[in-house]
Amino acid sequence: MKIESIHAHEILDSRGNPTLNVTVLLKNGVTGSASVPSGASTGTHEALELRDGDKNRYHGKGVLKAAKNVNGKINKLLHGQNVTRQREIDEMMIDLDGTSNKAKLGANAILGVSLACAHAAARAKKMPLYAYLRWAYDIQETKYRLPIPTMNVLNGGAHAGWILDFQEFMVVPTQRKFKERVRCGAEIFHVLGKLLAKRGYSTLKGDEGGYAAPLKKNEDAFKLIMLAIKGAGYTAGKDVFLAMDPAVSEVYDAKSKKYKLRVDKKDLTSEQMITMWEKWLKKYPIISIEDGLDQDDWDGWVELNKRMGSKVTLVGDDFLVTNVERLRKSI
Repeated sequence: MKIESIHAHEILDSRGNPTLNVTVLLKNGVTGSASVPSGASTGTHEALELRDGDKNRYHGKGVLKAAKNVNGKINKLLHGQNVTRQREIDEMMIDLDGTSNKAKLGANAILGVSLACAHAAARAKKMPLYAYLRWAYDIQETKYRLPIPTMNVLNGGAHAGWILDFQEFMVVPTQRKFKERVRCGAEIFHVLGKLLAKRGYSTLKGDEGGYAAPLKKNEDAFKLIMLAIKGAGYTAGKDVFLAMDPAVSEVYDAKSKKYKLRVDKKDLTSEQMITMWEKWLKKYPIISIEDGLDQDDWDGWVELNKRMGSKVTLVGDDFLVTNVERLRKSI
């Protein structure tokens, strides 16, 4: 199962921005392809997504440089390698890049090739991708368990033109069967749409499919969701819980060291942000808060975890960016 060639080309993602599509061809004729995702809001410490920077083409967001790296350096590096040696393949690309944030080859180039190799290997072994990855990393088989869905029903921040300061407001159904959780979320979503329309708000959708409504206050999002849960025939705190990704690094002003909430017309310190989350936690059945403080507010995160860590799941996305060193420091 050796690699014959690797090819990357530029495509457009769901937002109409350029991204990479990578295809790996094996010597036995089997192929595997993958496209690289990207986010509207990302942490400054994340692995570097290599863009061209040519303002005359896709406003600088082209990925021809990353494609060139795949078609040239990475293709040469991995030619003849056994495609099933996933860990070795990834390590070879990381070593070739030689930077801590994958800035030389581009994280999009490395990820695209890694994913395409996994797809090709899975197809060659006639296995579903999840089963192949379990085999490749020698993960012991356990009973299958579907994840609990967290459904983004109201969008704000960079995902919805900043009509709200916070990025994602979610519902978390808790029914025993997965299909009932999906049904619960869908029913709440449609009731929420009717509530918004009745109050004269837009029911247009944001980047992630939630409603993008210009509410008067950020907290109004949870107030409306609570009404929608009740209107759909469910009980908040029993059948359904709430979660949020405020992504507040996007509203943090490093110069003043304050969080500038345009919708609420407030500038808050880290202490005030934590106090606000505590108040919301008492009023609403929130079980998860993602990026509740700025990505570099280390002292604030320590205090946030001290005061709320035992009451709610605190998620670090922009804060940790899947970076081992930042994870070690946070622990």
